Amino acid sequence: MAWIRLDNAVNARDLGELPTETGARTAPRRLLRSDNLQDLSPADITRLVDELGLTTVIDLRSTNEVKQEGPAPLTAVGSVRHVHLSVIPESLGNTDASSEALATNRRRAEERDPSDLMRSFYLGYLEDRPENIVEALRTVAGAPGAALVHCAAGKDRTGVVVAMALTAVGVPRDVVVADYVATGERIDLVLDRLRSSPTYADDVDKLPAAEHRPRAETMHGFLERLDTEHGGVLGWLAEHGFGQDDVTRLRDKLLEV
Repeated sequence: MAWIRLDNAVNARDLGELPTETGARTAPRRLLRSDNLQDLSPADITRLVDELGLTTVIDLRSTNEVKQEGPAPLTAVGSVRHVHLSVIPESLGNTDASSEALATNRRRAEERDPSDLMRSFYLGYLEDRPENIVEALRTVAGAPGAALVHCAAGKDRTGVVVAMALTAVGVPRDVVVADYVATGERIDLVLDRLRSSPTYADDVDKLPAAEHRPRAETMHGFLERLDTEHGGVLGWLAEHGFGQDDVTRLRDKLLEV
């Protein structure tokens, strides 16, 4: 796993050098993922912008999260475009772990499938904000340099968008799932970061610790539901206006020539 070593983010990695079903590989420095970028050091900014070519940040946090956390260091970098695309309803509290959000999402998740609530939460992102999922992938495809997708932990909301992007360009499912599960290697560090922030400290421990750790069966089940109900990730995307031209642009962006 191509971890990106940063002083003040703990779940950052480059999604280059992944195999695809056609024999191509994903190109380095095209798609990055991370936890919250709120505390980046000057050295972190140099690493991301100057060394990795970051030009575009796709922020999946809610509007309230962004307001409460305030400006992040990268927002002062003029060469980096910031695109805010929340994947949760804006009426459900400050974060996707807030009391109101958990109560509402748990009720809806149990109605979908009580066997894996995290998987059901992920399906909720697609139900609640499909236009932002699609726009996130279009933004990745249109980035002039590296695009970085992040939320708070870089695990769930980021995990869904990244899994859909990688699947759309032909990365095999086991590789997509392995990337998702890799966050588990850093989960204790991720949770410590969240507990240090007033925005997340009250919410992070409302979920049992075991529920924070990504499980392979959760992502497998999520993608299998898309297979069953929509003909796969590409089928779901097509239903929501992300057509073949969009897929081609995404592949051109993410795959090595």
